[in-house]
Amino acid sequence: MDTPQPRWQVVPPPEVPRWFIDIVSEYTPDSDGAYAAQLLWQRGINNLERLPGYLDPDCYSASSPFAFGREMNMAVDRLQQALTRREKVTIWGDFDADGVTSTSVLWDGLGQFFPQHLQLDYYIPNRLTESHGLNKAGIDRAKDSGTKAIVTCDTGSTNIAEIEYARQLDIDIIVTDHHTLPEERPPVTAIINPRYLDVTHPLYSLSGVAVAYKLVEAMYQTLPDVPQQPLENLLDLVAIGLIADLVELKGDSRYLAQKGIQQLQKQINPAKVTRPGIAQLLELCRRHGDRPTDISFGLGPRINAVSRIHGDASFCVELLTSRDPGRCQELALETELANTRRKSLQKETTKQVKQKLERLDLSTTSVIVLEDPQWQGGVLGLVAGQIAQEYGRPTVLLSSQGEIARGSARSVNNIDLYQLVKSQEYLLDRFGGHPFAAGLSLPVENIPLFREGINQQLRQQTDASTMQPTIAADLVVTVAELGKSLFYQLKLLEPCGMGNPVPKLLIQNCWFTNVWNNNIKDARGKKIQYIKTTFDLRDDTVTKGFPGVWWGHYKEELPSQGRCDVIVELDLNTYNKRYEVSYEVRLLAIRTREESLSLDRSQISSSSIIDRRNDRDNLADIADSQLSILQKCPLSWDEINKKYRQAIAHSQTLVLAYPPPTDISPAEVWQQLLGVVKYLARTGKQVTKEQIQAKLNLSDRTFGLGLKAISAIGFTCQQKAQYFQFSWTENVSIEREEDISSFLFALEEEQFQRQYFSQIPLPTLEKILTS
Repeated sequence: MDTPQPRWQVVPPPEVPRWFIDIVSEYTPDSDGAYAAQLLWQRGINNLERLPGYLDPDCYSASSPFAFGREMNMAVDRLQQALTRREKVTIWGDFDADGVTSTSVLWDGLGQFFPQHLQLDYYIPNRLTESHGLNKAGIDRAKDSGTKAIVTCDTGSTNIAEIEYARQLDIDIIVTDHHTLPEERPPVTAIINPRYLDVTHPLYSLSGVAVAYKLVEAMYQTLPDVPQQPLENLLDLVAIGLIADLVELKGDSRYLAQKGIQQLQKQINPAKVTRPGIAQLLELCRRHGDRPTDISFGLGPRINAVSRIHGDASFCVELLTSRDPGRCQELALETELANTRRKSLQKETTKQVKQKLERLDLSTTSVIVLEDPQWQGGVLGLVAGQIAQEYGRPTVLLSSQGEIARGSARSVNNIDLYQLVKSQEYLLDRFGGHPFAAGLSLPVENIPLFREGINQQLRQQTDASTMQPTIAADLVVTVAELGKSLFYQLKLLEPCGMGNPVPKLLIQNCWFTNVWNNNIKDARGKKIQYIKTTFDLRDDTVTKGFPGVWWGHYKEELPSQGRCDVIVELDLNTYNKRYEVSYEVRLLAIRTREESLSLDRSQISSSSIIDRRNDRDNLADIADSQLSILQKCPLSWDEINKKYRQAIAHSQTLVLAYPPPTDISPAEVWQQLLGVVKYLARTGKQVTKEQIQAKLNLSDRTFGLGLKAISAIGFTCQQKAQYFQFSWTENVSIEREEDISSFLFALEEEQFQRQYFSQIPLPTLEKILTS
């Protein structure tokens, strides 16, 4: 099954008061600020008291770390006790970017109070062998090293059994985390987790690194004479973890990210470098540290790549905290090469996942659950996120090596993934996460039950046939408006993330010139199997094209002729080798003008579709140039969506005039196909593809699978021009049963689709197509 095409939407422009535009324009001296004001108003950022603090972090009043209340007090008291008694403290981190930066913040921050490597140590589990969270083997190692207290970061809230085990070994646990809480408070010395706060609290959306920072901040305020380094030196690490993680950047999260980016950009100035490892990474990814995208597309993926490829991410803490430029250069290069390998592995895994998706009926699939013993667990979260976005469904991908399958899940469309996975808890070995992302493991034998159960759970909440991926454009602009002025208006909304996505721009009636593609290269100049296409974008408002890039696509995928509509993001061109600042668009979606659904909703009315599915004997009255007649039953939402979009684009009404299905069972179709092939092989006669398809009611897909099954049982097929000829060879494939099953499964899927589209009520069909 082809990747479903996303439904396009344009956010309706609000009526923005003139006084609000005037206020916003004070922050955009190079323009009137109208687009920035529109976006802020659309997203509810219109409170005059809070607006200055939103746009300028220096006007924001940050929350006290002691807003966490009693838990923060108990954590600080226990650390002061360890300091007084000279007890050893171990930081227990995690292997993703948020966990690594959390560990680094505590390593540097608590390192101002505890001698590193003597009284302070850190431990990060191996992604490929240990998974997230506390584990007993690691606790044993901490005990053997003399640890009396463990401070977790970005993990630990739900590790009840491991916390109890640590208590038996006389090790106290301080949890700093932001993931979902257990039903009862765990038996820890302290747990600092913003989820205990009200959802409206400015600290509620902190990620793991920001919570760790708040603990260090509390220590700085309690013992202000001890630290030798400014607290602000930690903020670049905080920004990296916040932006790389799936949290909503609002309140203190937004403030810390803004201040952190200010600290981060100091790293490209040789006179101000405090973290040579970050400086090396920025140089390798050709970024300056002054943009959130420098983290989301540069630093974050590189830090994450280490554990995805090697499992052990411990050296990333050294990379981020060491002051030795030579050592940092060595570690940064190792990180860059890991990211290169990650890109290739991610691309190959995505390809394999999509091959498996071809056998799924998405109209009856609410949650995509796939497994494969060859998949490497390190990239499954990335691929699951990509698939979830493309197919509009929560996605769970599992590596089924051995008796236990391990994997990652990603959500979409504001579906609470954590609660979905939790509903199948009785089938799982372990799981954890938050509403947008989760990790899990379960016995391989439980996967079918898990797949059925989690789909049933979501089906009770929503109809799978309506779960079409959606891409929403925030502004409609022309190519002439792209550039510095618009860029700095959009930049007011940064840092973007969950709840505040990067503004997407719709450009209509445009075309491409100077199209080219090439494989990108790694740090050693070796080509990577990861493609990008570059182009110039033009419309009638310009005489010179505007540069753009389309990641992961080939130039042949862009239309070489005709005009189209595109949705893009505007960004700096970080690969520009010239010294002057330049800008580019990043292509997200494209439609030809013929395919493009008119985004003027006034064209769409209840009369856009006429239903003649049960009245095909009287079609003469609808023979009109203003009508588009669909006489063949569609097999997918993509198919009927395309026909509907084409009708709207030509100001036509779509007429449903296809007959009810008269399908026989898949087994009977197989026997008929077998009989036809045997007859043709015996007589030597030739036949066209269309003749076989018409006789057996086969689509292109089932026809191809049928030929594959026929070949697997000993027949050969030769094609000359449009004719097919069959012969018997007795060359039977060991995969014949699987090939026949694939054919039967596809037939059953198509027959279900025909029944579905012949019976779906017209109001439901209209609602889905016009939503």
